Amino acid sequence: MSAPDRSTLLRAAAARAVLEVTDKGHTLESAVAMAARELPAGDRAALQAIAFGTIRSLLRLQPAIASLANRDWSKTAAPVRALLLTGVFELEDAATPPHAVVTSTVEAVRVLGQPKAAGYVNALLRRWQRERASALFAADRSPAGQSAHPNWLVQAIERDWHERAPEIFTANNARAPLWLRVNLLRTTREAFLASLSAAGIGAAPCAWLPSAVRLDEPCPVEAIPGFVEGLCSVQDAAAQVTPYLLTSPLAADSGAAPPLHVLDACAAPGGKTGHLLEAFPTATVVALDDDATRAARIDENLARLGLASRATVMVADAAEPSTWWDGRRFDRIVLDVPCSGTGVIRRHPDIRLLRRPTDIAGFVATQERLLTVLWPLLAPGGLLLYASCSVLKAENGLLLRRFLRETPEAVDVTESARLTLEALPAVVSSGLPGLVLLPGAADQDGFGYAVLRRQTDGKQ
Repeated sequence: MSAPDRSTLLRAAAARAVLEVTDKGHTLESAVAMAARELPAGDRAALQAIAFGTIRSLLRLQPAIASLANRDWSKTAAPVRALLLTGVFELEDAATPPHAVVTSTVEAVRVLGQPKAAGYVNALLRRWQRERASALFAADRSPAGQSAHPNWLVQAIERDWHERAPEIFTANNARAPLWLRVNLLRTTREAFLASLSAAGIGAAPCAWLPSAVRLDEPCPVEAIPGFVEGLCSVQDAAAQVTPYLLTSPLAADSGAAPPLHVLDACAAPGGKTGHLLEAFPTATVVALDDDATRAARIDENLARLGLASRATVMVADAAEPSTWWDGRRFDRIVLDVPCSGTGVIRRHPDIRLLRRPTDIAGFVATQERLLTVLWPLLAPGGLLLYASCSVLKAENGLLLRRFLRETPEAVDVTESARLTLEALPAVVSSGLPGLVLLPGAADQDGFGYAVLRRQTDGKQ
């Protein structure tokens, strides 16, 4: 028997990556990294496309495939199920000729140690080609099948966003674009766009953020002019809002004032830290992360940007100030909290499989603890930016409303702060503080934000 060809090895690797997520609970990013070790470097982009696309559509494809199977889907060997999911995704994606998909997928069962399943896989893939419409119609009968989201999350998003829920599901099921943040300390956006054009890379500026550029098609960062030299960073437009919301004239230290002393809590991998230093050229930033490996990434990113000298990066738990705080209060605090990630599902599609409804209460407890512990570290007149990559109100407006009721010196100034970004495509929930950027609006990720000012004299 001849050795399997590259296309067969690619399909087997994609199935292994999917299996790592569905059956072992690993993140998709780590699963793809592990599976990529088996492949030539030139096949890794294709591996990522298949694995990410399969996980993105799994909750819709799985019941559809099961409806065509001639045996109990749950009793099908796990590697075969994963392989069928990747094969059907590729048939739907249409990036590869169908006959090539079927042939390589059938051959991949042998690589996965399931040679007896070759006939079953071949028959089911060919049946899919004939009967896909009826299979997908069957999947669409359930909310999970129709939206490709778990039932609990469908219910949560529909409860919070009502008629806007379908657009959130649609955005989550799309491929995420590649956004860049231009380092305006080093170049202009116009000059950077010109360099992209000269390199044959299509891009467009963001209409409501002066630092943001969206590439027409994603590409390796090494191919982006100026990336290695620190002229740009990869960062979604929604995440680039941070420094603009912190330039509010409501802060006591606006105008001619000493350099800002800023805390970036939960800072890894350093995107917001770098942006803060770019936006506030005289500021110093303390950046925290409780994981040494992740904190090292902050150092690496700041070194690439040439900003390391203005930041103090510490491996520390933000919720335990006694272990890291020197007693000097901060003029600005950025609290990008650990959260459910329900606003970045299009970028991390495994969230819909790995997250559980019981996780939300745990995230809220952590978010409330961080907010309560860090608030006393804010100087009078200073601003705290609460940020989450969740669209659930439990992790944003509802939590913030409780905090404001219990903290008389805290005032929600989000609406005034957002005047620096008048075209920001945000949603303000009636009766709740802060704002939410829904995923897909202006092709950005989903984020929750609130700007809280610490009063100095009992007045706003």
